[in-house]
Amino acid sequence: MFKKLDILDDTHKVLRQISKEVKLPLSNDDKEIIEQIIKHLTYSQIDKYADKYDLRPGMGLAFPQLGLLKRIIVIVDEYEEGKFKNYVVVNPKITSNSTEIIAAEVGEGCLSVNREIEGHVPRFARVTIEGFDPEGKKIKIRAREELSIAFQHEIDHLNGILFYDKIDKKKPFFNEYDNVRLI
Repeated sequence: MFKKLDILDDTHKVLRQISKEVKLPLSNDDKEIIEQIIKHLTYSQIDKYADKYDLRPGMGLAFPQLGLLKRIIVIVDEYEEGKFKNYVVVNPKITSNSTEIIAAEVGEGCLSVNREIEGHVPRFARVTIEGFDPEGKKIKIRAREELSIAFQHEIDHLNGILFYDKIDKKKPFFNEYDNVRLI
């Protein structure tokens, strides 16, 4: 049985708060929420389910977006048509990053932002994330390009930052003269 998640809108004050470190291993309640998030994100990326359940496409969600100030992020990456890889990271930290800066050419979106926001968000092209899996085992993930953007976006949520906070109000779009590669 699929139940659509109740995702907070960006006007909710919880999204501007800093989330707390989580004790491991995770509770069964938190594990259940993670399973719901994975199903929601996966369905949102499959047209027939997205239409059926009226889901906006998304590849990541952080616990604060559900009103839970816990440092847990979930990313469902469709790496190939119809094939998904799930990333669940508890207490994630970016431990290294490239000097190269990229931005999603079409801009970023967010399941908590229910409107179009124009502008490019500068992100590291590659990041290494360290944290824990739901059982408390230490994990390390190297992400690049779109996946790197997703990890940075979700980790920002844990710190009360929304993607549009990073768009330069005076110069919202990058061009070929900027040191930013659009992907």
